[in-house]
Amino acid sequence: MNYATKELRNSDSAPTFSVMLNTLIISLREGLEAALIIGILVAYIVKTNRHGYLRPLWLGVAAAIILSIGLGAFLSFSSVSLSERGGELFAGITSFIAVALVTWMVFWMKRTARNLKNELETKVDNSAATGPIAIAAAAFFAVIREGLETSLFVYANFKTVSDTTSSAVGLIIGFAISITLGYLIYKRSIKMNLSKFFTYTGVALIIVAAGVLSYGVHEFQELGFLPGPDAFVWDVTSVIAKDSVVGAALAGTIGFDTTTSWLQLALRTAYTIAVLVPYLAKQSSKKLANA
Repeated sequence: MNYATKELRNSDSAPTFSVMLNTLIISLREGLEAALIIGILVAYIVKTNRHGYLRPLWLGVAAAIILSIGLGAFLSFSSVSLSERGGELFAGITSFIAVALVTWMVFWMKRTARNLKNELETKVDNSAATGPIAIAAAAFFAVIREGLETSLFVYANFKTVSDTTSSAVGLIIGFAISITLGYLIYKRSIKMNLSKFFTYTGVALIIVAAGVLSYGVHEFQELGFLPGPDAFVWDVTSVIAKDSVVGAALAGTIGFDTTTSWLQLALRTAYTIAVLVPYLAKQSSKKLANA
């Protein structure tokens, strides 16, 4: 292998890694949340000697996973069968919904993390009084939120990048890591500062969501629903091609677009500031006391 070929191959790995990292963060965060929820439910059932409820619990978890995968497949197949204009509308709407769900999710986790264990254990107690179907339903609804959010957000994120293979690999690796971590935490083989983990990954998800929001704005501008599709803040395609190493790397990590309109930049900036500032703000002592 000559030097030029070696350099080309090394450079090609940069966008692949960055795109992979994007979906890895999504699946790692969402997957670990789901794994921790399942771990809490299983641990409490075992602790309270209700082993007979483990089977319906796993059936509820399996149903939630199957439904989440089904949503992802539905979104993919639906978008392929649509016309070009219909595809743009579908992509724009799903992008906005995904951003809204992820924004709600990161704040939900920040607000409920302290009492999540007690809430889940209370659900098990209440469901156990009803029967195994209630246990399965409790497990289903505890996991389905994470699954549906992941399917929708990953689909929307896939639309913002061209290298879907790397995105899929990152998704699989992220889930594999999250399941492994969840199992090790359940077995108490490792200890993690979950507060810091969810804070850092929450920031990363907000940045990714800002890129998805920008993509949705672009699709609506192309459809004529929003103004200024050609009013660019910058158009650097002559310097950085969309499918170049740098272009793909920036798109894969922060959702950077080589042609960005003023409206895209304004809404993306506004969203990032409006979400990051309260997300990173520390809770007041009064809130902590009431938690």
